[in-house]
Amino acid sequence: MFYVKEKVSPSLDVTVEIHDDNVFCTCPECGCEVEIDLAQLFSDGEGDLYGTSVFCRDCSKSKLEALRK
Repeated sequence: MFYVKEKVSPSLDVTVEIHDDNVFCTCPECGCEVEIDLAQLFSDGEGDLYGTSVFCRDCSKSKLEALRK
C-alpha cells in the first residue's frame, strides 16, 4: 500500500491511500485539476514526481496545435 501523509497540526496527521482514482495534479498552464494515472504516466521509466507536469486536455490540445503551425 502506498499513501501520502500530511501533518495538519502537532497532534493530527492525515493519511490517504494512493489508488488509481485519487491522484491529481494542477495543469501548469491554466491551473485546473487533472486526474493522473501514475502507472501510465511513469510507464516509460523516465518520469519523476518533482520534474513532471501534466497539462489538461484543452491546454494539451492548444500546445499541439501551436507546434503544428
